[in-house]
Amino acid sequence: MKKLIIFAFIGLLAQLIDGALGMAYGVTSSSLLLAFGIAPAVASASVHLAEVVTTAASGVSHVKFGNVDKQTVYRLIIPGSIGAFLGATFLSNIPGNLAKPYVSLFLLLLGVYVLIRFLFKFRPSEEKKGISLSRKQSIPLGLIAGFADATGGGGWGPIATPVLLSKKGMSPRKVVGTVDTSEFAIAVSATLGFLISLGWEQVNWLWVGALMIGGIIAAPIAAWLVQKIHAQLMGVLVGGFIILVNARTLVTTWIDNAVLYPYVYIGIALIWIAAIVYTITKITNYKTVNQLDINP
Repeated sequence: MKKLIIFAFIGLLAQLIDGALGMAYGVTSSSLLLAFGIAPAVASASVHLAEVVTTAASGVSHVKFGNVDKQTVYRLIIPGSIGAFLGATFLSNIPGNLAKPYVSLFLLLLGVYVLIRFLFKFRPSEEKKGISLSRKQSIPLGLIAGFADATGGGGWGPIATPVLLSKKGMSPRKVVGTVDTSEFAIAVSATLGFLISLGWEQVNWLWVGALMIGGIIAAPIAAWLVQKIHAQLMGVLVGGFIILVNARTLVTTWIDNAVLYPYVYIGIALIWIAAIVYTITKITNYKTVNQLDINP
């Protein structure tokens, strides 16, 4: 019973992060499950199945709070689903570790760009109400992000979110909500491919159920937070998280001395915290000036 409560908490924490920042359900939940000694294959099966329900709950919540660009969801789900199914069915046995650090490097650079843009170049007047993603752009993005999600144990949010946010004038709230909502179709496709490849025997349904319950509880809370957090602060939070997540892959792949790992993470975290404090101060000052202008 204690283990089921822990799994429910893991599901809640993972969905809270994913629903608020548009990524990292798979990374967070898998990492925490492995930390509790769960075998990698069982952890992967449990997370993928739980995602089917948690992404549905997250999508409904984001739609309810007006965080979704429906046209972009429709354009992403077909190529994303195809990429996820192909990745899970045919390429699950090919080691993704070879390409993973280079993908992480690209995403880290995108994260740096997103952080700098929202930290120094954000203009509320330039923020668009929708997401300007053409069909030609959505097909490669959906295929690559869906493929990476299935073969790399998570990749839909980490790839789709920064790519969309890197476009000028994108609303962080709409991007996060749209990516989270479209992830339901990707989770279903990846799960089907996963079950065809490995079968049902890897699944512990009690663990999956606990993860689902935690995720369902967190989904509306995360969607509400996305609506309430200021767009500039949201962009800084997402950008910093992208950097932190991908730095972990690069550090563990390219730095042999494990003693240095904590120093790298602490350094990134301190810069991220400083950026958050600076952004909050900037937003507060902006609101104060506006209030003074309105009430002279």
